[in-house]
Amino acid sequence: MAEHPTSSRGVAHQLRLFFIALQFFTRLPIPRWVGFHPDWLQRCTRYFPLVGWIVAWVTALAYVLAAQFWPHAVAVLLSTVAGIWLTGAFHEDGFADVCDGLGGGVTRERALEIMRDSRVGAYGAIGIAMLLALKLVALNALLPLQVLAALGIAHPLSRWLATCLIRNMDYVREEGKAKPLAQHMGGGEFLLATVFAALPVIGVAYWGLMSWQRIAAGLVLAALAAAWLARKFSRRLGGYTGDCLGAVQQLSEAAFYLGALAAAPGFLGR
Repeated sequence: MAEHPTSSRGVAHQLRLFFIALQFFTRLPIPRWVGFHPDWLQRCTRYFPLVGWIVAWVTALAYVLAAQFWPHAVAVLLSTVAGIWLTGAFHEDGFADVCDGLGGGVTRERALEIMRDSRVGAYGAIGIAMLLALKLVALNALLPLQVLAALGIAHPLSRWLATCLIRNMDYVREEGKAKPLAQHMGGGEFLLATVFAALPVIGVAYWGLMSWQRIAAGLVLAALAAAWLARKFSRRLGGYTGDCLGAVQQLSEAAFYLGALAAAPGFLGR
């Protein structure tokens, strides 16, 4: 008997949902047997943090390989380039659109209109340039093992924080690329996403790749960044769009790096 497209039972179907998420959020090809059904997009957000694992592994591998031939700063830059290529600058584009919309839109309607425009304005160009510079400088200031740990935590965590918007806020567009994802997540789905975000934190702490002080500071700063954006989206837009998800991912990722760096002994006088 063929599996119903909306069925959530079975390992094969869960694997299918993961591949759908991987295809939506990255450039990576997926097996042909996966197929497609619109209902699957509504349920694949539970695997958004798991996609973050893949991005973290690719960026970490790029860093390790580049560090064999070039200085630390160059390896950090090439690692970031690898992440941007892997995701097709999907989240960076969302962050730039949010900068343009909230920076140039006085009314809710105008902000949403600007965010839909494919052109990048001054707010977007300046915003994404500053954000990328911030990530590069922060990662460059960490030691090599700490860079790997930061990538391993920040990518799943920032994507989990984006799913928090999906669970707790309303999608404000009648249509859009993220519309199929804009279904409120059930408790079980959100719990699974939370597990995928928490496991790297536990693993990094267990293996001693980064101190708990650094991890805790990064978690707090990332959560504060996501909460600040969520409040701004609620007040200015009345909810979120797909661009807002990208903005949360990008800003909370950078915030984690900053938190981990700020907790260094030299910075806090310990």
